[in-house]
Amino acid sequence: MDIQWYPGHMTKTRRMMEENISLVDIVAEILDARIPHSSRNPDIDRLAANKKRIIILNKADLADSEKTKAWIRYFEDKGFRTLCTDSRSGRGVKDIAPLCRELMKEKMERLRARGRIFVPSRVMIAGIPNSGKSTFINRLVGKSITKTGDKPGVTRSKQWVSIKKDIQLLDTPGILWPKFDDKQVGLRLAFTGAVNDDILEKRELATLLVGELREKYPNALRERYGVEYGEKESDYEILSKIGKIRGFLMKGEETDMLRSANILLDEFRGGKLGKITLEIPE
Repeated sequence: MDIQWYPGHMTKTRRMMEENISLVDIVAEILDARIPHSSRNPDIDRLAANKKRIIILNKADLADSEKTKAWIRYFEDKGFRTLCTDSRSGRGVKDIAPLCRELMKEKMERLRARGRIFVPSRVMIAGIPNSGKSTFINRLVGKSITKTGDKPGVTRSKQWVSIKKDIQLLDTPGILWPKFDDKQVGLRLAFTGAVNDDILEKRELATLLVGELREKYPNALRERYGVEYGEKESDYEILSKIGKIRGFLMKGEETDMLRSANILLDEFRGGKLGKITLEIPE
């Protein structure tokens, strides 16, 4: 299954980010903690060259905590300052302000020495669709000022947001990149909801997710659905069993595979299968 999704508004977003990058001091990239590799946009490194960088591992409440710790070590070894957050509950979100002040300390001292006291630090918030950027910003500000949703593509325009007097955030729409060279990247983005479901064959996608979970978290499906299966059963057969257990039957006792696919994808994305991370640092 080869997944590619790069709608026209993302080209406009990339241009807008290129036009505004000179206005910011820091680029904070929000990743999905369940897929830190696949949710990193390779274009951000080029765009943010020579800028101070922060990696935010968001949705950490849905991710495997031990693997999240490994990812934090990985990014910090690469020279990125790293935060672990859950924007829905607010855990870790407010840590970004003191971190920005720390990163900008030397520059602010130089400006103050020249008599420029009230110059705010400017931070671009970037990330893939449905990574939780808008929820993160709303939590940080303490009120709903940006649209949120559980589908990708809710934010469509840039927006400046002030935090106190000394930090301004530039909220940008979620952006992917024109081509996923690695098929696994496209799949994992689709598993987690970063790709528009309307372009996906969800029965095939859910079958592939069964295989991924079967390999990495073999007890997750058994514990959630009470499904039993052997090594010789195919991923499709396991998805069919899940549907039967849930009562998703059509005429002739045949499993409604689309309903089965939808429930598996929705419950995986909502964390109901447990804390799962699909990638480890290589």
